[in-house]
Amino acid sequence: MNVKRNAAILLAGIIALLSGCSGNSQEAAGAKKEIRVWTTDGTREITQTKLNEWLAGQDEWNKKYTVTVSAMGTGEVVTQFLTDVEESADVFNFAQDQLSRLIAVNALTAPAGVFLDNILANNDEGSIQAATQDGTVFAYPETSDNGYFMYYDKSVVTDVSTLEGILDQCAAAGKKFYYPLNNGWYNMSFFFAVGTDCVYTCGSDGVFTDAVCDFDSDAGMKAFRAMTDMSKHPGYALSSGTDASFFNPDGGTAGAIVSVPAEAAVARKMLGENYGAAPLPTFTVNGESFHMSGFKGYKLIGVKPHTDSDTTVFCHMIADHLSGEEMQLARYDADGWGPSNLKAQQSDIIKNDLALTALSEQFAYCKDQKQFPNEFWSIAQAFGDDINAGKYNNASDAELKAALTDFQNTLLAAR
Repeated sequence: MNVKRNAAILLAGIIALLSGCSGNSQEAAGAKKEIRVWTTDGTREITQTKLNEWLAGQDEWNKKYTVTVSAMGTGEVVTQFLTDVEESADVFNFAQDQLSRLIAVNALTAPAGVFLDNILANNDEGSIQAATQDGTVFAYPETSDNGYFMYYDKSVVTDVSTLEGILDQCAAAGKKFYYPLNNGWYNMSFFFAVGTDCVYTCGSDGVFTDAVCDFDSDAGMKAFRAMTDMSKHPGYALSSGTDASFFNPDGGTAGAIVSVPAEAAVARKMLGENYGAAPLPTFTVNGESFHMSGFKGYKLIGVKPHTDSDTTVFCHMIADHLSGEEMQLARYDADGWGPSNLKAQQSDIIKNDLALTALSEQFAYCKDQKQFPNEFWSIAQAFGDDINAGKYNNASDAELKAALTDFQNTLLAAR
């Protein structure tokens, strides 16, 4: 700890130069300064406990600072910073698709020196790239687990390779394959699988300036057809994305569900020895097969800029500690978060986790989650709602093409 602390102190002058400040602590002669940390509700307690243990060995810093941890959902962090950077937390976690918006409002100070070295040496490449914009690393990787895969009942589903097979197996057992078809985060897995994409460009001020989408194409029609075919199958049911309780052995209706790592504990409890987890399957349209795709994302830890170098360094020390191997494993124990730290990923407890293994395998087929306007999600939801409601069950190819064109035009207009 002392080596890292001394290295951080030496870095103070570098950060002072980068931030244009004098290097003199404003709090040195006054009362202790409070450093505020935001994390999710599920990890608040373990974060405060582990920080208290770490702070016990930081005597010099304890003379100047106190540290408090509060709960703040990753989806709310950017809203708070966009409202008031000054009143927002000093160290905070957030979803990587919000990186550009935080940079635009000057909410992040980039790690340098030993802190940057630790990031580059200790985390997987995907998480490092998620923390990077225009060649600069702006945040500390915290997880490699923002994505989805399939949980299944091994007594119902014995072949997880194809969507059609899974639907048939569930129907034969009087069960359902639960999929969040009316959720844009999930229904994009069909479009990405066939090679289409929708990308928005965000300017330095956080305003969307352009959009490119090729869903209205022959490939996009295959994705659309696959979704409508699934929605008509007797083995399909609409999911909320958090339906592991439907595996309940006393009358549960799920044979398989597509969901996130946070549902693992419930799925394990409900299924017992029949608990299974796997990457998403393939689907077939007109004899051509595609592996279901999706988003892959990461949680990051950011440090807000400060006007004095001591506070800047101390906040980076906190972020460095919170993103390290020990803390990543502690968050896994507390709330099932999947680590980005390379050593943590090689620990037996992570390597033997079926859900995280399935997610890691699924990530090979997924796209990095970029930033989307809020309207994107509501438009994609409405599109999925229509499919789920059977609006296109008897539609001709021409009618499907017209609906797809309208969907794409609405997405492009959302920027």
